[in-house]
This record gives sequence, C-alpha cells and structure tokens, in this order.
Amino acid sequence: MSQVIALVDDDRNILTSVSIALQAEGFVTRVYTDGESALKALGENPPDLAVFDIKMPQMDGMELLRRVRESGGALGAMPVIFLTSKDDELDEALGLAMGADDYISKPFSQRLLIARIKAILRRQQFASGANGTDDGLAEDAPLLQRGRLTMDPARHKVNWDGQDVTLTVTEFMILEALAQRPGVVKSRNQLLDVAYQDDVYVDDRTIDSHIKRIRRKFRAKDSDFDAIETLYGVGYRFGEE
Repeated sequence: MSQVIALVDDDRNILTSVSIALQAEGFVTRVYTDGESALKALGENPPDLAVFDIKMPQMDGMELLRRVRESGGALGAMPVIFLTSKDDELDEALGLAMGADDYISKPFSQRLLIARIKAILRRQQFASGANGTDDGLAEDAPLLQRGRLTMDPARHKVNWDGQDVTLTVTEFMILEALAQRPGVVKSRNQLLDVAYQDDVYVDDRTIDSHIKRIRRKFRAKDSDFDAIETLYGVGYRFGEE
C-alpha cells in the first residue's frame, strides 16, 4: 500500500509541484492550504508523514505542530518535516524543540525533500521493526526493559512506570540507543548517527532539542524523571539501574 504524505502550505504552487513530485515517487498526497483544516483532517485520518510550512496565516506551522504533538496516539507520533525560511535558525531550533523530525530551508530542492521524507519513513519502519515481509519478525521483536522503562520496538510503544509516553520516531530511536546500554555515554554525534542515518546535515545541537523534548514528555508523567543524564561537554547516558 502506498504511503501517504500530507502537505500543509498556503502557497498553492508549492503544494502542486511537491505533490506531483511525490506522486511520481509512488506516494499518495493530501494537500491543505491552512493549519485549521489540516488539523481536522489529520486527526480524522493521520498520514504516514506530514510536511508543514512554518509561515502561514491564522494557525502557523508551529501551532499546528504543537497541537498535533499534544493530541497523542498515532497523530501525536506522526513524523513531521518543517519548511522554514532561509537561514532562520530560530524557526529551526523552535521546530526541533517542539518535536519536528527534520527541517528544510526555502527555497528547497524537491529532490532533497523527497530524500528526507524517504529517510524518515525508513527510520520509522526500522523503529517499528517492519521488514516488508510476513515472517513475523516484527511481532517477535523483544521488549527493551530498563527499570521503570519499557520500550516495544515492534509496536513503537513506550511505557514509563505503567504510563504510556508518545514519542516521535526520532525521539524513540534516541531513547532506545541510550537505554540499550545504561551507564554508557553517547556523544551527540553518535546519537545523530542513530537518529539521522541517511546524513540529513543537521547540527549536533539538534540532539539537545530532542533530549529536552523526551524529558518533557516523561516528566509530564513523572515529575521526578531523571533517567537521562547529561555529561556536559561529553554527551548523554541512560542512568544505570
């Protein structure tokens, strides 16, 4: 079944050209010209991935992403790529801190956007244990348990002390990399290699934004959450049990 990509942008020329390019690659596209209509439609039928323009009237991309992430469930975990203004580092930093999986600056290459979309979808399949066959391997993927943390890669589910925590694909893979070896420090570059396997050219400080987002989500469930430790100037580690 073809994967579905939602495009949200008030520029109809961009929607048309990107939609045609994605359809040529075998994707199904849904297009929206404003955040309000997009949010309603996405909630009713979440796509596999969405691309949000940040600069839109009424509900901009930042607000749309915030409301998507707060919704939880399949919509809350949906991968999102931001389209930002050229060299607007503030937009990029805010978007990543709010849970965007990637960003691309305008004007952009459609070829680059498609490569980023494919990379994130591959990471999503990897995180969920999908292998494109019916041999049952995804269903048999073992749980990862570390103290009060339980991660189910086959179902892309995270549980902390009996409470479900919704993570994006990128957040899931970063946490999984840390939890696999408690006490072992992972540098930002090592975590970038895990989260961005297809070399999407992001700054290593991107990891800081993702870590903050992960901590915020866990602390919403447990205000004393401190399992992810920072070693300043070195990296991060999952606390030993």
